[in-house]
Amino acid sequence: MYNQKKLKEIAEELLKEIGEDPNRIGLKDTPKRMAKMWTEIFKGYDITQLPIITVFPNNNDGISYNQIILDEGMFVSYCEHHMAIFKGKYYFGYIPDKYLIGLSKIARIIDYFSSRLQVQERLGENIVSFMYQKLKPKGIILVLKANHSCKETRGIKKEGKMTTSIVKGIFENDTGAREEFFNMIKL
Repeated sequence: MYNQKKLKEIAEELLKEIGEDPNRIGLKDTPKRMAKMWTEIFKGYDITQLPIITVFPNNNDGISYNQIILDEGMFVSYCEHHMAIFKGKYYFGYIPDKYLIGLSKIARIIDYFSSRLQVQERLGENIVSFMYQKLKPKGIILVLKANHSCKETRGIKKEGKMTTSIVKGIFENDTGAREEFFNMIKL
């Protein structure tokens, strides 16, 4: 999908524009490495990189689960306004209906959608919409808490985390379910 030669040329031009010499010994292979890095960190634009989602029937092997399932982990994405990194922690919860999903799949989906230029609010909405469609759960909730380098290293230059949440299904109207989730993550 990505044209490595074109990306390498863009990287060389960028280095020249900021006042560097792409032929300098320390930068000799940097444009090539930059091109490779861009294809990796922006894999979310390549539909062939979308993880294959396997769901399992709830009530398989005589076990029916109808409580909150929580997965938490780290994510890294890039601000669409400055192409600056933002990274932090995610807390993904769902109450299953007919299907369950493996925890590694949740992390893979979050990683895939994080690999695009965007704002944190859109990232959360994309993840939840996709997972809601695939899992068809009773409810989904996602909290993203991240540091934004565009705020910390330019402009105001202040540290701080931005927290967003997206809810669907039972979490929208059932304050008890939402409260239970937030007690589990202790935010």
